[in-house]
Amino acid sequence: MSASRGVRAGAMGLVMVVGVVAFTWPFLVTPGSELSQLGHSGDASLLFVLLMALLGLVLLSEMSSGHLDAKGVAVLGVLAAAGGALRVLSAGTAGLEPMFFLLVVAGRALGASKGFLLGALALLASAFLTAGIGPWTPFQMLCCGWVAMGAGLLPRSSGWTERLVLAVYGLVSGMVYGAVMNLWFWPFMGGTAPVGAGFVPDAGAAANLHSYAVFYVLTSLAWDLPRGLLTAALVLVAAGPMLRALRRSLRQARFDAPVRFATPS
Repeated sequence: MSASRGVRAGAMGLVMVVGVVAFTWPFLVTPGSELSQLGHSGDASLLFVLLMALLGLVLLSEMSSGHLDAKGVAVLGVLAAAGGALRVLSAGTAGLEPMFFLLVVAGRALGASKGFLLGALALLASAFLTAGIGPWTPFQMLCCGWVAMGAGLLPRSSGWTERLVLAVYGLVSGMVYGAVMNLWFWPFMGGTAPVGAGFVPDAGAAANLHSYAVFYVLTSLAWDLPRGLLTAALVLVAAGPMLRALRRSLRQARFDAPVRFATPS
């Protein structure tokens, strides 16, 4: 059991390292090099394959450690499909994406590692449903996985306190999602970025942080704020019954319960 927990922790650690490297390496390469010219068109497919392998490793470690059984896999699959459908229905209009409500609430109920699986798989399901697969897909999978994982890592609470904590988290994570996702393309925009809002390799960290703040306010804030506000509002309204239903399903359903025959009296 301890070995399985070690494998699970190692797999999640690899996911985090791979995700951080995938988003940050463009800031570290030499300007004008072949890597900087290729951008993510050269590594997106590799990242997707590596991410799917790591997701499989996390899933296997969860099952071998006893934290995920047939019932848990079924619940995870249904939630991922529901998340994909929610994203398809909203189409991200004006940043309004109710899928993030599901990621926050279900991530809270499932826990960190299973929440990450849910977020990544829900985004992948929506990408297949909308034919929206591209070099951005693995980055979206990582970010959605992190959103659900973060909800599972929040401090324990209950009742209205838990709902308020999740609402604040939903607001913040909805905006941070956009801020992080921008990084997959922002370093490669060059002259197409708004004036004073592009990445300049030799300008230094402080100057580039200022440029990115300008870029975020000009291009992303109007999408991310509605996403965060909608997530927070849905959490306040509907998180209570949904959390109870999810936890009851995870706690009480026993697909593998042994069959017992009662002796007639």
